[in-house]
Amino acid sequence: MEYDVVIVGGGPAGLSAAIRLKQLAHERGAEVSVCVLEKGSEIGAHTLSGAVMDPRALQELLPDWRERGAPLDVAVTEDRFLFLSERGAKQVPNWLLPDNFRNHGNYVVSLGNVTRWLGQQAEELGVEIFAGFPAAEVLYGERGEVKGVATGNMGIGRNGEPTDSFQPGMELHAKYTLFAEGARGHLGRQLMERFSLCEGVDPQVYGLGIKELWEIDPKMHQPGLVIHTAGWPLQSDTYGGSFLYHLDNHQVVVGFVVGLGYTNPYLSPFEEFQRYKTHPEIRRFLEGGKRVSYGARAIAAGGLMSLPKLVFPGGALIGCEAGFLNASRIKGSHAAIATGKMAAEAAFDALRSARRNDVLAAYPEAFGRSWLKEELHRARNFKQWMSKGLYTGTLMVGVEQKLLGGRVPWTLHHRHSDHERLKHASRCKEIVYPKPDGKLTFDRLSSVFLSNTNHEENQPAHLTLRDASTPVRVNLDRFAGPETRFCPAGVYEFAADADGRTSLVINAQNCVHCKTCDIKDPTQNIVWVTPEGGGGPNYPNM
Repeated sequence: MEYDVVIVGGGPAGLSAAIRLKQLAHERGAEVSVCVLEKGSEIGAHTLSGAVMDPRALQELLPDWRERGAPLDVAVTEDRFLFLSERGAKQVPNWLLPDNFRNHGNYVVSLGNVTRWLGQQAEELGVEIFAGFPAAEVLYGERGEVKGVATGNMGIGRNGEPTDSFQPGMELHAKYTLFAEGARGHLGRQLMERFSLCEGVDPQVYGLGIKELWEIDPKMHQPGLVIHTAGWPLQSDTYGGSFLYHLDNHQVVVGFVVGLGYTNPYLSPFEEFQRYKTHPEIRRFLEGGKRVSYGARAIAAGGLMSLPKLVFPGGALIGCEAGFLNASRIKGSHAAIATGKMAAEAAFDALRSARRNDVLAAYPEAFGRSWLKEELHRARNFKQWMSKGLYTGTLMVGVEQKLLGGRVPWTLHHRHSDHERLKHASRCKEIVYPKPDGKLTFDRLSSVFLSNTNHEENQPAHLTLRDASTPVRVNLDRFAGPETRFCPAGVYEFAADADGRTSLVINAQNCVHCKTCDIKDPTQNIVWVTPEGGGGPNYPNM
């Protein structure tokens, strides 16, 4: 199938690019064919974010978003930032909060619902959206340029052979292909290696965000209240924090982010999140309520200094695929929309000038002149400071952001990827986590059930190993099997067979596509590849 532009990923970045392409075509009286591929069963099925949304980029893309019925209904009414100890909490006076923690003018949203709405806007403009079709392979032309993607085959059995329901994948050829898979994209990773897009930049670093949606007692509900915390239950040398946002309809979203650069292999982000909910300042909102949904997703947190080159012959990286999230604000949707729009404008101009498969240099040039570049530049040291520990990080972020407004002459750098940071288990103290109570705290399997995760069982596992012996020989022996703890979905477990031989069991059916294993595995032996289309979570209102 031939298109002018193929977009891989139906999130905010990909859909915004599609919308902008069609807007420009209508404005100029041109014909531009645009296709969006989405691996989830529907648009929004795999979209997970906090989220407090800055509407600035949406205003630029669709100035009449209110009239169009965009689901930005709950304006932020109050910010609270708490430092937690095990039993206590100290609130930072609002006058002391730097601008990155001020949310006046922003909205508490379900990003999944915003994404579904963006999909409707794109389809009304004539964008073709194929949900349930993951892009599994990048296609290259004779000169080595990207010429499109191929979707995965359907109906391949666990043994790798076609079943009775086999359907071959499709090749989608395009003059330009935009990649918007989200953080740690499967194809984006390949493109970064092939075109050396990360040369000369800091290693990308990530956090794992875990989130639950709750219906709570109406007496405890305050629409628009935004709470962030730092400190307990994490040790002061481990980067992380929490969010609790009040939506409408007596619902709140509660979540926890743990930086994947942590060093103790016994740490479990999932269990740390469960412990966090037991803090008196948090449990008072949740007690008597009902957990509705659960999900997890890795986020790219390296910021400006970890951005790869954005373009290559025939295509570009947009949104979280490139790592545009502003970790200091815990926001990425506005950056995704903005970069999708910029890349679309560059692609449209290139199509109009009859250039083919060249490098869209106008896109990074537009980013270099943008408010987004300025915003990320001011926040460029945030994650680096916070990686030095809670107290040092808090002090220096306060100096940079509150006193100096982000205008500082120094720049800090990340030196190591997250998978390089684990210490040997023999050097670390084991962490004993309390058992879940089934009311406020829960286990992994009951949580995955609420994510509506499903994969066709008779298919090759999409969590692959470069070397099947490494999990036991290295990970279990040296690091006490960290994959059983860093996975928030219970995918990995070590089991002994009848002869007493231990091996790694991969329960790929449980995978919520968070990408943590692909990031944190200390030997980079686990490689996440695309499963059969439509598999994975089906998040409602997340």
